[in-house]
Amino acid sequence: MSQPRHNTMLSLSRTTSNTPSPAEKHHQHHPSQQIQSAPLSSPSPGLRVPSNRKTIYDRHLNRSRNSELSRASFAFLFGEMVTYAQRRVTGIQDLEKRLNEQGYPLGLRLLDLLFYRTISSSTSSALSSSSSTSASPPNRPLRILPLLHLIHGPLWRLLFGRAADALEHSVSPETPNEYMITDNDPMVNTYISVPREMSMLNCAAYVAGIIEGVCDGCGFETKVTAHNQPTELWPGRTIFLLRFGDTVMEREKVLERAGVK
Repeated sequence: MSQPRHNTMLSLSRTTSNTPSPAEKHHQHHPSQQIQSAPLSSPSPGLRVPSNRKTIYDRHLNRSRNSELSRASFAFLFGEMVTYAQRRVTGIQDLEKRLNEQGYPLGLRLLDLLFYRTISSSTSSALSSSSSTSASPPNRPLRILPLLHLIHGPLWRLLFGRAADALEHSVSPETPNEYMITDNDPMVNTYISVPREMSMLNCAAYVAGIIEGVCDGCGFETKVTAHNQPTELWPGRTIFLLRFGDTVMEREKVLERAGVK
């Protein structure tokens, strides 16, 4: 039976290492001509951080000038995700539910990434400023409105390079827990062709799952759904409906009475 490759190479190296080569004999007779090798420097343990203190987590996923993420590649991958989910569903609601479940874990990770970038940027600005006061790191929102502004602005710019188009609160006294975020032209629906018999389908349910993950990561029990609301100017207009749980609304009233913003 033949020996494994790494055992055979090890035995050969041991055999040849005991027999000095002619070059080695020559150097042994002439010690003054021997070359002294400098000791190799051992690599420093841990993460190597560049001099500008920027790591891969500080790089934006989509840039306007030198885009590192191809929109065509994203459209192809997202289309394959929709096709994969469509093969295992029985209806439109089931398909949107699966897309929502695919986006939920991404929302949890984007929340940590968003706060990491905000903290690192505030720290670098504090170090560069000559004033003695340092910028305090941002805290996770405790109220509903700061959370919605976080989603409407920084999160949307992190995902799509721009802020969402509208943020509204339900005017009905029966549904004070409902809020709406509007996107006139969702990028996830740009290259998706929906059949006529599935006209109620909105693949932006994937983004609704991302929003739901961000809300749950901040401690807000929320149910987020995506709805088609086309207009003459924006045929792909989508409204993300956020319904907060009863415990969230009770906490909101307590914090409001306490004066917490």
